[in-house]
Amino acid sequence: MDIKSFLKLVRKYLWIVILVPVIAVTITYFLVQNLPKQYKSEAQISTGLLDPSKRVISDQTVDFFKISQEFNNIMEKFKMKKVMNLLSYNLILHDLELPKKAFRKYSEKIDSLSQQNKNEVIAQIRQKLLNKELLTLEDNKGKYKIFDIIGSMGYGEETLKKTIEITHLDNSDFINIEYVSETPELSAYVVNTLASEFINNYSADVNNNQNVSIILLDSLLKKKEATMNEKNNALSQFKRTKGVLNLGEQSATVYSQITAYEAQKVEALKQIQSSMGAIATIESKLRGSDPYVTGSSVSDNTDIVTLKRQLETANANWVDGGFKSSDQKKVDSLSRLISAKSIRNSNENLLDPRTSKQALVQQKLNLEIAMQQAKSSLKSLDAELAVLRGRYSSMVPYDADIQNYEREADLATKDYMAALDRYNNSRTEQKMGLKLQIEQYGLPGLPEPSKKVIYLALSGLISFLLVLGALAFICMNDKSINSSSQLSSATKSRVLGNLNYLSGSDRNVRNIWNDNDKNKDFSLYRNMLRSLRFEISNEMIKDSSNILGVTSIASKAGKTYIAYNLAYAFAMIGKKVLLIGEEPVTTSNEGIKSISTSQNFEAFIVKKEIVTEDLITILNKNATNNSILELQNERSLKVGFDVLKGQFDIIIIDVNSLRDTNIAKEWLSFTEKSIAVFEAGNSIGDQDKEYIEYLKSNPGFMGWVLNKIKLTEAKANQVPA
Repeated sequence: MDIKSFLKLVRKYLWIVILVPVIAVTITYFLVQNLPKQYKSEAQISTGLLDPSKRVISDQTVDFFKISQEFNNIMEKFKMKKVMNLLSYNLILHDLELPKKAFRKYSEKIDSLSQQNKNEVIAQIRQKLLNKELLTLEDNKGKYKIFDIIGSMGYGEETLKKTIEITHLDNSDFINIEYVSETPELSAYVVNTLASEFINNYSADVNNNQNVSIILLDSLLKKKEATMNEKNNALSQFKRTKGVLNLGEQSATVYSQITAYEAQKVEALKQIQSSMGAIATIESKLRGSDPYVTGSSVSDNTDIVTLKRQLETANANWVDGGFKSSDQKKVDSLSRLISAKSIRNSNENLLDPRTSKQALVQQKLNLEIAMQQAKSSLKSLDAELAVLRGRYSSMVPYDADIQNYEREADLATKDYMAALDRYNNSRTEQKMGLKLQIEQYGLPGLPEPSKKVIYLALSGLISFLLVLGALAFICMNDKSINSSSQLSSATKSRVLGNLNYLSGSDRNVRNIWNDNDKNKDFSLYRNMLRSLRFEISNEMIKDSSNILGVTSIASKAGKTYIAYNLAYAFAMIGKKVLLIGEEPVTTSNEGIKSISTSQNFEAFIVKKEIVTEDLITILNKNATNNSILELQNERSLKVGFDVLKGQFDIIIIDVNSLRDTNIAKEWLSFTEKSIAVFEAGNSIGDQDKEYIEYLKSNPGFMGWVLNKIKLTEAKANQVPA
């Protein structure tokens, strides 16, 4: 929404903006003079939810989210049908049983009843109150229309709901009950009765629900206890019949014994293997040629004895042979061999081989005995392991069964303990439950401050806002264009100038230009026309154009009048002007007619001859609006316009509106520049958008002229020259 347009509309209808609130305030003033006085009474109920002094467990944590929900639940229960009906019964019984102290004047439905009928009605309502029955339309089907009787006094459920206010201030332990009526006693009675009936009804419902819950929990607890006892008895019976005290510990003991015996067996096997290996080694040494065991004394001594015998033979031969050198060498060689054998035998036989062999034999015997002992222990170990494994295997089936028994007994015990906790918690909550009590009773009070001023202010404000809203609605739905900025925004094109609206019949061109500022409309129009002339001249000078077309989207936009005035405006600055347009049908162009002689454009096209005037020459178009291309071909027309361009400084063509699309396009094809006239106050339709796009696509299109705008708007939108 355009704020400026809205403010202009407000200024235009300012008298309505002022008058409507004044009328509304005046009417409200007379209406509120007879308003009855209002009396408010308030009662407070404490809940104990946020009061530490009313909590049994002092260190009990406060869950504010849960408490907020409880407060909301309580306040919603206040307006339950059951509670409101109890209040309605009490109110109507008070008025019927105490007619002198009745809060309100009897309605026609009650006045029409006799005393006996009233007593019967009282009895029926009293019975419904005792039974806490709901009040419905079904109560109208009896002898007396109880529902309508109660509603006729203003004590119906819906009426009370609208006037009773239940509130709770954050972080407060109190719930407030407020009621406003025409009498202080009625207000106090309503809040006190509602509080009492609600507490009684709420406490009864809570106790009933808790008792039902306790009964259900007690029944559930007994079932859980019976199941637990059954499972535990089954476990005990299984242990007694199978002779099992503690199967877990027993199986663990047997398994540890099996592990210990298996370890002993492994050690025995290792000892046997090591003994067998040692015996094999000893036997190998005894059978072998180990010098430490077998030694070399026998063989070496034999060799030495043999060598000595050979030496004696060699000595004898050496002596007998006469001490030959060869025999000497043999003796020396044998001596050396005997010496070497003796030395080696001495080195190799440091230990006595017999001693070593004896030790090995003794060690072998010890190993054989130890190995035999280990082999004997294996049999006893295997026997013990067989016994233990048999015992352990016999425990496996029992273990699976006893685990099932123990698991079922454990689950049954847990279920029982959970049920017992819920039962105890419920009993505790019943003892510690919410205890509502009336903390402050409602009392009759003084009348409430008058709201007449508020009503007057609201009536004035609301009526003022309604008027502004209506004007805003009108402004938003008003698609009319009244300013150059609106026209530029709507067409996405330049606006060359504005021309104000001229009223009256004396609107000829000569009067406008010779007015000497006596008529402010003429003066403003003349100045704005000069501004438009300046903008057009600047654009046409840029490319030395001198043929200007003036058109419009719709007819009666004032383009012909603007064309004649532009011709006069250019003539005022010494331009030789040719105006091609329709013959004027109004008196608005008498000034031009008096200074020029009209000629026919069709005749000029044929003869190519024109009589020029000093100021303005006019060529009238055929009023039948025939196609100019049907008169002459395009080449002949261009030649004719070239002739005219040579004789005139500027040629202004009054082109048909774009509603005559074919004719307007033909004339615009011969113009070098063009402008379009838009009448202020009109709107742009879907068809007009097509014409606008065509104008924007025209190479010589310069912009728009907003015509016939109001005087104030014309001053505000005047384009300076």
